[in-house]
Amino acid sequence: MAIYLHFPLLPFKTKQTVLSSSPSPSSPAFQQITSNFQPVSCLSTAATTSSSPARRTANFKPTIWDDSFIQSLPIDFMEEKYIDQRNKLKEKVRSLIGQQHGLIEQLEFVDALCQLGLDYHFHSEIKNLLFFIISSMEDENNSNEENNLNGSALLFRLLREHGINNASMLRVNALISCFKKEREKLNQNDEHNVKGMLSLYEASYLAVEGEEELEEAGKLAMEHLKCIDGSLFTQQFIEEIDHALELPLHWRMSRLHTRWFIDAYGRRENFNPTLLELAKLDFNMVQSIYKAELQELSMWWRNLGLVCEELDFVRDRLVENYLISLGITFQPNFARCRKAITKIISLVTTIDDIYDIYGTLDELKLFTNTIEEWKIDTSQQLPDYMKMCWIAIFNTMNDIATSFSMEKALDILPCLKRVWVDLCKSQLLEAKWYHNGYTPTLDEYLENAWVSTSGHCELTAAYCLSDDLTIESLNSLEFYPPIIRYSCILFRLYDDLQTSKEEMKRGDVPKSIQCYMKEKNVSESIARDYIKCLITIYWKKLNQECTTISKLWEPFRNALVGFPRTAQCFYQHRDGYAESNHETKDQINCIIIEQIPL
Repeated sequence: MAIYLHFPLLPFKTKQTVLSSSPSPSSPAFQQITSNFQPVSCLSTAATTSSSPARRTANFKPTIWDDSFIQSLPIDFMEEKYIDQRNKLKEKVRSLIGQQHGLIEQLEFVDALCQLGLDYHFHSEIKNLLFFIISSMEDENNSNEENNLNGSALLFRLLREHGINNASMLRVNALISCFKKEREKLNQNDEHNVKGMLSLYEASYLAVEGEEELEEAGKLAMEHLKCIDGSLFTQQFIEEIDHALELPLHWRMSRLHTRWFIDAYGRRENFNPTLLELAKLDFNMVQSIYKAELQELSMWWRNLGLVCEELDFVRDRLVENYLISLGITFQPNFARCRKAITKIISLVTTIDDIYDIYGTLDELKLFTNTIEEWKIDTSQQLPDYMKMCWIAIFNTMNDIATSFSMEKALDILPCLKRVWVDLCKSQLLEAKWYHNGYTPTLDEYLENAWVSTSGHCELTAAYCLSDDLTIESLNSLEFYPPIIRYSCILFRLYDDLQTSKEEMKRGDVPKSIQCYMKEKNVSESIARDYIKCLITIYWKKLNQECTTISKLWEPFRNALVGFPRTAQCFYQHRDGYAESNHETKDQINCIIIEQIPL
């Protein structure tokens, strides 16, 4: 695989070299990997001079999640009895997949399985069923689905969600044809018609570039759903429609939607009790894993020493960072990746506040050079508050790389270094823009901002920390594929829509909205509408990349889509990261803290 660099603003070095084979832990090659992974401590305590420059501050609120509270969280669902109970329920559900009477019922069962957050247990069974349905339709020329908008749209969405891309491409024309046949029934407020419009609306958000007909059909379906007579349907069905109209399924953070859907599914008249019982138990069991991970991370964060007086201007958001990691990858088997991503985001937030708020331009240049050289002795020239941060980054990245190399005998440290260098260079460029009073064009801003948002750090780490990583896949990694770029741009645009005003007030660089306003000489309202339009455009680009993704990136398709979903989650109503005591607090409670009654 060749992933081509498309990042002209920053002077990057060539791709890292890695071991040409996988040595054993006792071999000299393995010892060479780990020889430099030694933790260091900050020995210098040089006092700040009396002529210290005036510092900006954002007055961020302290964390609302005390370590003592996190450590006291009960972990109730990790006993053997729950594992046995879940295994029995899994076998019962496995026997139900594909056994429903008709095609639509089979698809709806699979869809419920996915929205309940259980599909990671049944990947092969779901894919086998979808392949069987497609082959059966081709062999038998099944006309039932062709004339059923709900079935046609649901099949298309499930195929595309599960990466069965050739079949999903073929289903687009069938879906549009079915919609055109049903279009004259738009004004009929019967449940069959409305369910078809709801399925079409959800399916349209998986459109790729060139599928404008599907996108337009989705818009018509949305307008129809907004005008239905709610008195003709059950309250539960109306709630599901309202939930979809607020935000489509494809844009929602999956674990948060699962928690909502478990309740919604239980209110359906035709819910499957076995499926619901498994969903509730599995949610609580996975939640217990989250609590244990969070307790470990909270201890790490407090022991790291960055929550201190010298860095009191920094956002302390460990639990929120862990929520982001859940948005990227929620499955239990990604624990190592999830913990590493949380650590990276916590350090990134600290560095972001230094570059955006506190550091002088000369200090930021020194810090960027220190990161680029990646030598601990270069830290002596840094002010104490930066030295603390650099040592924390150095030790944490070495710890992550050492732990992985002990298991896999692969050196991922060059990759971790690379993403930090690129991040700090992008942050420094924004700092220069601010200090020079420069407002870039929107294209110029986005060319740098997709890196400064740090998503390339988390997503590259997810790639490198995979259990399936091989020497070949590590050697083939170049920086950065379009799928990472689009994922990061979406995160940045969601962020800018909600945070740009406050960030400008405290003296930050102009964001996408302000860049477009100045470049095109338009009002803020017009600029915001344009950024929203860009979000739709980049979702289609990301969807396109997901349909043509290489085999090496296929395991991370959900992570690449999950990253912008977390931004939408945090920034839908306000800056839910800086002001996390509102919707974000509720989201953390329902995903991580509060169990579902069984």
